[in-house]
Formats: sequence, structure tokens, C-alpha cells
Amino acid sequence: MSRPQEPHRPFFPFGNPFRRILPKGSHLSPKLIELLNSFEESLAQRLRKLRPGDREEILSLSWMKCAVESLSAIHTDIKILITELELPVGGWDEKWIDVYLDNSVKLLDICNAFSSELSRLSQGHLFLQSVLHNLDSASSNQFVRARSSLDGWRQHIGSKNPRMQNCFTILDKLIETLDLPKIKNSSKGKVLMQAMFGVKMVTIFVCKVFAAAFSGSAEKLLDLKVPETFFWAAAFADLQGFVNGEIRSIYSSGKATVLKELEAVDASVKKLYPIVQEGVGDDAEAYKNSVSDFGKRADKLSNGLDLLAKEVDVFFQIVLTGRDALLCNLRVGTNVTDPLKEKKNVEVR
Repeated sequence: MSRPQEPHRPFFPFGNPFRRILPKGSHLSPKLIELLNSFEESLAQRLRKLRPGDREEILSLSWMKCAVESLSAIHTDIKILITELELPVGGWDEKWIDVYLDNSVKLLDICNAFSSELSRLSQGHLFLQSVLHNLDSASSNQFVRARSSLDGWRQHIGSKNPRMQNCFTILDKLIETLDLPKIKNSSKGKVLMQAMFGVKMVTIFVCKVFAAAFSGSAEKLLDLKVPETFFWAAAFADLQGFVNGEIRSIYSSGKATVLKELEAVDASVKKLYPIVQEGVGDDAEAYKNSVSDFGKRADKLSNGLDLLAKEVDVFFQIVLTGRDALLCNLRVGTNVTDPLKEKKNVEVR
């Protein structure tokens, strides 16, 4: 006689998702579990991909562009999840919706602050172009004018953007809302809240890194803690530890900036400044190489800033359309107030 067939036991390669997803006593359908697992696995993969392979990649404008691209992808993922959850859900507690909408307004403010800083840095390219123009001139006072432009660039780059200080304040307020709201009588709500927690953690981390880079200080850099029960926790901790550790190391060494391309231009300025101050001398070849290197680094900085600024604009639009999509899905039968309509100083592009 054959042995009785044992009931099928699901195979979970990453541990039991029932235990991993939500506190004991929570019950989710297989479809909801699959949706949440897929979202978290994708989030972990994006975090691993964002980890720089080399320390020199950290805070390069190309890496920062990739970081914003990752945020855009993650926020797009949450929009897809909202669609797959087949919202709206009647009788849903509206408090967490209000929190999300308020947080999205704060995120739009942060995007505007970053765009402002990128624009300010890009304006410095005018000084660098003036340097190259004057050095290429046959005028007798070409070096005097070039030195004046170099001084102007140094002063411009060394100035502070008041919007960046406000950015730290906004980020601190976002961190205060990291605790997951309690969702009653809605399994879909619990899934969405857990997914949004991941989105918020990664967004705050990236924005904190950018704010530290633009402000010239690691003082307000923060190490966020993610419970190990989240599938993406290890990838997040690895990325955060690597990036934050390198930023702190750079600033502790006395460097004024962690932005690689900006640091490269500054190094060229320091090398070129004595030449325009004292004259070319006998080594005309060295002078020619210094000017050429200066021009290449200036162009690389300018192009990198432009590409990063465009990516921040893309992210801004994704956040804006994402919150609008959530409003459309949840507005049925709710009394949700859109804080963006009440806030007059948010720049909507």
C-alpha cells in the first residue's frame, strides 16, 4: 500500500514570506504575497546595482545620475503596484493617505532644492569659459582677466545655497514619518504600506547623500536602520554603509567637496592659478597641457551637471504623476485633501 500523499509545502527560497512580510497574526492572500515579494526583490536588486564597484565612483555625477534613475524606477514600481492592487478600497483609513500626500509635497520641495543647487553650480561654468576665452586671447592683460575669472569661480562655488539648509529640515520631517501606520481591515493597505516604507527609506537615503554632497558637510548624514525582516535590508545596509563611510572619510580628510568632477576642476584651478599670476615662464608646453586639462575637466563638470539636472526633473515628474495616480485611485468615497493645492510655494514644472 502506498503511503498517503503529504500535502504540498510551498518552497520559499528567501525564507517564509508569511513570517517576513508582516507581524504575526497578519493574513495575506497568495496573490498579495506574490506582489509584495516581487516588489521587495526588485528593490533589493536595484540597491545592489547602485552600489559602486569602486570608491572613485562614489559621488561622481554619473553615479548620482544613476541614483536618481534608481529612485525614478522605484517610484514607478510603486505606481505599478498600486495598479496591481486594484484600488480603491472602501472603508480605508485616510490618515496614512494624508501622510503620503504630505510627504510627496516635501519630496517635490527637495527636488526643487536640488535643481536650484545644480543650476547654481552650472552657472559657475560661465566663469570657467571666461578663463579659457581670456587665456586664448592675445591681449596684454589676458592673465589679469583670467585670474579675475578664476577668483570669481572660487567665490561662486564657495557660496552657500540657503535652499539646501531648508532641505535638511524637510528630510528630518520625512524621517519622523518612517514608522509604518497601522492599517486595519485592509490586506491591500498593509501590502502597500510595507512597500511604501521601502520606497521612503531608499528615497531619504539618496536625498541625504545628495544634501551632504551639495552642502559640503557630512555632519547631518544619517545611518538609517532597516529591520532584518525586510528582504532588501541587507542590500540597503551594504550600500548605505559603503557610501556614507566614504563621504565621511573624504570630508574628514579636509576636502571641501565630495563631488568628483567639481574636485577635479578645483585641482586644475589650483594648478593653473600660479601660472596666470606669475606668467608662463619657460615651460610653454606645461602651460598648454594645463589649459587643455582645465578645459576638458570644465566641460565634463558642465555636461555631468546638465545630465543630472535633467534626471532630477524626470524624477520630479514621476513623483508628481505618482501622487496624482494615487489620488485618482483612492479619492472614491474619501475626503482626502491634497496638500499640494494648499501649498502656494511649490514649483510645479
